Amino acid sequence: MKANSFHTPDACTACTVCVAHCPVAKATMNFRGPKLTGPAYERFRLLGFGDEAALEYCSNCKNCDISCPSGVPVATFNMLARAAYCKEHPQPFRDWVLAHSGDLGKLTAVAPAWALNAGMNNPLSRLAMHAMGIEKRAPLPSFGPLAERRELDAKRKTPVTDKTVVFFPGCFIRYYDPQTGLDLIRVLELAGYTVIVPREFECCGLPMVAGGYADDARDKARINTMELGRWARRGVPVLTACPSCALMLKHEYRDLFPEEQLENHAADVVDACEFIMDLVRDGVLAPDGGNAPDKRLAYHAPCHLRAQGAGRVGLDLLRMIPGVEVTDMDAGCCGISGSYGFKRGKYDIGMNVGSELFRALKDSNASLSASECGTCRVQMRHGSGLRAVHPISILLRALER
Repeated sequence: MKANSFHTPDACTACTVCVAHCPVAKATMNFRGPKLTGPAYERFRLLGFGDEAALEYCSNCKNCDISCPSGVPVATFNMLARAAYCKEHPQPFRDWVLAHSGDLGKLTAVAPAWALNAGMNNPLSRLAMHAMGIEKRAPLPSFGPLAERRELDAKRKTPVTDKTVVFFPGCFIRYYDPQTGLDLIRVLELAGYTVIVPREFECCGLPMVAGGYADDARDKARINTMELGRWARRGVPVLTACPSCALMLKHEYRDLFPEEQLENHAADVVDACEFIMDLVRDGVLAPDGGNAPDKRLAYHAPCHLRAQGAGRVGLDLLRMIPGVEVTDMDAGCCGISGSYGFKRGKYDIGMNVGSELFRALKDSNASLSASECGTCRVQMRHGSGLRAVHPISILLRALER
């Protein structure tokens, strides 16, 4: 497995900008920094050897990619190197579980949330998971109510028209936060759209890539690319409400799996907040701040959203609600990085990384916080005590009469 031929380590000028912007390098001396672990060691890896000891500390937050003035995909080098290393060195069962949460989520399809959450969060289970390598202090997300999960996955048979969109829910919304998915569907239905949630979509694969299981992620990429192509040929846009899913679908597949020659669907995948902003600008949707229960909001931009260079779309959407004051925390990474902060040995690093954001949230005097990323919201609540929701859920409250 190798990086795209357009991406070579020789493009790195060793300026160390990525090191200055790496939250993990700042939080622990165990990580040698993105420049060394990525492009520098990649030159040795191309020769057949290299030091992989620090790879497990890269959280794949993409801040190195965001800051690199030469456009070097530092995090991609790290993830591909981790995958190659994991092929030769079997990883702990914990890493497989965290990387395949979407596949495991399918097994919960008929189980009530109270049973799942009680089984997962009781003291004995947490001690057992801690022994397995999942930190007992980590804020594991709770499964969403069974009725909401079923409603989100319900087959919608309405004919496809020019007012139809497809929703790629991703694993977090599908299994842990189905209410956010239902809120998005409701907003789009208020705008006159039919929303289709295809069951054929799989996990985007990002947790597998971050865990070193790139071959499994490649299998998901093949399935998802075929499904994206099916809708693209019908002229139906696919919306995502998760920045990490969007990053994979729009940008990462071709970089990570160049040998697959996967069809590029970057133009066909649209951020849900961006799509809805156009509806508000066009007057199709008219939010009323008087209906919003919270007038002071604190917003956090996920790293994987910033990595796409599309701006802070959730923040822009919230600021379109009249009478609602929204403050951009602008305080860096939250530290969770998907499943990184759940791991024993990484939890304290993640909390250190997110400490600036936690302070900003506590000092914001906001009554509610918002972020597009599901695991960011889990970490924000854990670190600050402030409730966190998706911007689209806040918009829906402002649209309801």
